[in-house]
Amino acid sequence: MKTHIIALGGGGFSCGTEPGLDRYILEQSGLTNPRIGFVPTASAEDPAYIIKFYQRFSTLACCPSDLKFFDRTPDLLAWALAQDIIFVGGGNTKSMLAVWQAWGFDDILRQAMQQGVLLAGISAGAICWFESGVTDSYADHLSAIPGLGFLPGSCCPHYSDDVARRPSFEQMLMQGEIRDGIAIDDGAAVHFVDGKLTRIVQGKAGVSAYQVQSTKDGVRTSAIPDVEIVQTYLSSAVVCKK
Repeated sequence: MKTHIIALGGGGFSCGTEPGLDRYILEQSGLTNPRIGFVPTASAEDPAYIIKFYQRFSTLACCPSDLKFFDRTPDLLAWALAQDIIFVGGGNTKSMLAVWQAWGFDDILRQAMQQGVLLAGISAGAICWFESGVTDSYADHLSAIPGLGFLPGSCCPHYSDDVARRPSFEQMLMQGEIRDGIAIDDGAAVHFVDGKLTRIVQGKAGVSAYQVQSTKDGVRTSAIPDVEIVQTYLSSAVVCKK
């Protein structure tokens, strides 16, 4: 059984934009009416954020639900395995991971992935799947944070819209605080199958994802070779071989 993880750099229902990214995630389940569960832990389960989730996904062919840790928490394994897709929202990555680890939800997510549940997420919900990521969990600076390690390397979201992301990511790489990895623009996503990056998904024109590597001459940001480019902002998704 193949594993699937889709990581968004920004956009989608969180910003009321790029509906093609959300449709793409649903389509990858291969089901006509998939069950998609939203995990808003990183936002402290912000009611407005949860409403945005339902406003978007209630208009699409799916069965949406959400998971709360700060209410009476359900049987987490049963909830996770009842989903076809688990979508993790943005917010404070460090606090989110601490809550998950206290409840053992990190291990449950791995079990769900191995049993065919598609994992997805945006910002904090994107970097959490990697070995490490660039986070704004701290109020005064961007920093490197360990992730769950479901995917190799590091990840930096919001690469196009937050001017501090690129120099901070590059500095972390040069100082050895973080491993080589990928950067994702707002409005773009990356799709991993069995731990291998197979697609870059563009929810709007001009956005992408990049490989960011430390070299003897400094840090290099470049296009990712040998992946498909899927453009979801057109009338129908277009797949471009690269």
